[in-house]
Amino acid sequence: MSDIKISDLKRNETERNEINRDEIQVSETKLSQAKVPFMNENETAVLHSLVFPGLTLERKEDHLLLAFPAEVDGLSSAVYGGGMVRMTRAVNLFVSRDYECSDPVRDMENKLREWGYPAAGCAGLMTAVPLEHAAVAEEDTGSVGIFCCVTAAAGNAARAGVARPVLKAYRPGTINIMLGIDGRLSPAAMVNAVMTAVEAKTAALADLGITDPENGLTATGTTTDAIVLGVSQSRRYSAEHVYAGTATDLGGALGRLVYGTVTTSLKSLQARKDS
Repeated sequence: MSDIKISDLKRNETERNEINRDEIQVSETKLSQAKVPFMNENETAVLHSLVFPGLTLERKEDHLLLAFPAEVDGLSSAVYGGGMVRMTRAVNLFVSRDYECSDPVRDMENKLREWGYPAAGCAGLMTAVPLEHAAVAEEDTGSVGIFCCVTAAAGNAARAGVARPVLKAYRPGTINIMLGIDGRLSPAAMVNAVMTAVEAKTAALADLGITDPENGLTATGTTTDAIVLGVSQSRRYSAEHVYAGTATDLGGALGRLVYGTVTTSLKSLQARKDS
């Protein structure tokens, strides 16, 4: 198993293939540039957050595991364990594009038992994006630490606000956003953070020129996007955030991280298709 420090991801691809990660010293405490950390990892690899102490992101054979060091306040649209909950982990399960999704909750429960993860406190997402295209970024604003991981594709890009066919059953999420925030947020600020994250995702799609194939209009997302937010409510920072819009330090950093990771994951996947 490889342990990856986020500061290492600033090295170029050639250097990253040559370095011994056990010998790397962490030299940065702040990072907002999105990277694709698992592209050259054929084995299980672990990414340690620099801004959320104890938070890890682990790439497994068939899923990503975002593990919190302690129980957090959760808010998510996850197909499994979603809503306003107490949470200790989030998983992003890779499934094939032809996944038979008549009962995703049952399928996720079966997977959790297979992996040996407790069902309690777990939010479960599903994605058809190969996990090596997951993009990661994080930032410490001085009043909060934010970790962001995104898996993104745009094969079913769609624009909200127009008439379109509806899905009769669940489909695995195409843009999945997993966020960990070390700091104190009110419940309203947590909802505001999700709003800002979605706005940033939409901005990234617009700037990349991604359109809804049914009408040619700029896409605002895909038909099956999902988001998970976990907040530590730690007193490591003195600030208590009651807003998370784009005019706040929290919302500004959150927006940059989501924008960057959505863009990076989409570009990574497109580069593979073009090669």
